[in-house]
Amino acid sequence: MQFADLNGITLHYQQIGGPERRPTLVFANSLGTDFRIWRDVIVQLAGEFPILTYDKRGHGLSDIGEAPYSIEDHVWDLSALLDHAKVERAIVVGLSVGGMIAMGLQAARPELVEALVLCDTAHQIGTPEMWDDRIEAVEELGLEGIVDAVMERWFTADYRSSAGADYQGYRNMFMRQPAEGYMATCAAIRDADLAEVARQIDTPAVCVVGDQDMATPVDLVSELSGLIDGARFETIAGAGHLPCIEQPDVLAELIRGFAKEVIGKGTKNG
Repeated sequence: MQFADLNGITLHYQQIGGPERRPTLVFANSLGTDFRIWRDVIVQLAGEFPILTYDKRGHGLSDIGEAPYSIEDHVWDLSALLDHAKVERAIVVGLSVGGMIAMGLQAARPELVEALVLCDTAHQIGTPEMWDDRIEAVEELGLEGIVDAVMERWFTADYRSSAGADYQGYRNMFMRQPAEGYMATCAAIRDADLAEVARQIDTPAVCVVGDQDMATPVDLVSELSGLIDGARFETIAGAGHLPCIEQPDVLAELIRGFAKEVIGKGTKNG
């Protein structure tokens, strides 16, 4: 395991070496998860690219820090981690709130970000009232009290009925995240409107969404792609909010193809 003290907290991360001339694939995970959600994607890309993934503050083995958070707190954590890990060229793959963090990083550190893979995310997710209700529910019931509703938003009905032990494992992962960190990140999403940030993105980008996503539906992710100049839009069949779990082969191939296309064409960072 790898840990770093950054911005007053300890972050848990994993760095995997790869070809020195290729940009690093940086994976930022969704609300209520840790970096293990990327495993089945990463194992297919390891050796082809350097890789960095991490538990954002309040999740996994990283510190909680001071709550509530802003998206900017998460952005500067990732920025500091990339500096710590000596990553100078990144293709950032962000899922849900991880996609918001990826967009914020591109705005804050454009010299680092060569391209963006924005998975099941948007410039604005949900409404303030929805997030306030979510925070109140966790305060009253804990994560155990909302797990079934969250799983319905994460996964397709087919996956929930057929995945067996895997599905139970992801339920356990969600319920074992720190409730304080979960609520603090809910507040960060509630307060974030990245429409103008999206309009200013000038790196290659692809927006990806599971065709059965209940959390960031297809139309919402399509709207995000329309805000980003030149962005591609892709749907993944048979996936909900977490295609890295339900359709890892498809997502890995999409990331591979997009990354090689970016490398082949060159970028603003040379």
